[in-house]
Amino acid sequence: MQQSREKVGNASTFTASTGGVKLIVLAPGHFHANLLQKSTMSQVSDSVYVYAASPEDAGLKQYLSAIESFNTRADNPTTWQTVVYTGDDFLHNMIAEKKGNVLVLAGNNKEKTEYILKAVDAGLNVLSDKPMAINREDFLLLEAAYKEAESKDVKLYDMMTERYDMLNIIEKELINSPDLFGELQQGTPEDPAVYMESVHHFYKEVSGTPLIRPAWYYDVEQQGEGVADVTTHLIDLLFWKCFPGQSIDYTRDIGNISSTHWATEITLPQFAKSTGESAFPDYLQKYID
Repeated sequence: MQQSREKVGNASTFTASTGGVKLIVLAPGHFHANLLQKSTMSQVSDSVYVYAASPEDAGLKQYLSAIESFNTRADNPTTWQTVVYTGDDFLHNMIAEKKGNVLVLAGNNKEKTEYILKAVDAGLNVLSDKPMAINREDFLLLEAAYKEAESKDVKLYDMMTERYDMLNIIEKELINSPDLFGELQQGTPEDPAVYMESVHHFYKEVSGTPLIRPAWYYDVEQQGEGVADVTTHLIDLLFWKCFPGQSIDYTRDIGNISSTHWATEITLPQFAKSTGESAFPDYLQKYID
């Protein structure tokens, strides 16, 4: 099903001019997709083109509902004009039509890396939610995508939103003040120089509304392991705060000394409260004792 569309240019480049950034949202399935549009931005066009597999897709419905709430709120409402295409060929149509110049990805992670590579290959800039890869095979695709982005002269960025948190900005400044902080020490496995942790809640409120997670969020083959989720923020903040302006070569500068892996148990009532589903779907049955 395709709604009427206005004709726009297919240029992948964008400028700082008003409306120069034209967003495409592909298969929205995570609230970060709509939070990106919580406020109006003069450089971003009000027309946003959305592609998904089905009009009944829960992620699409959640995204559209959030955008509608932004447009109709009493305080500083936004003026987004959403044009939606749904169908099994949504990825093909998105690439063929190329209605915008920045592709936004925030949803099921199983196909995300493939979407990134195909979008970059088509000459689109990509702004992707984390994680951009959830297994080794996807990581190799991501490496190829970055090489392709360089050759196509397009941008491939992730949404490292924590860098814009004021507490993190202040902490970075304090860490990099030798008179106040001193020097970062050489750590050991027993006594690391930096210790970071984060508690990730399965059930929480976002913008005052209970967050309903998709059922696939609990499938590591679709969402990824825990290390690929919030931990990406911690790793990014570590490098950004402790080694500002320095390039980190992951093939040379990163190593895994030790690690542990465990399951997080969740009951059916907890799952139902978090997702709104009354039963575990078939793809989660392999994890149930």
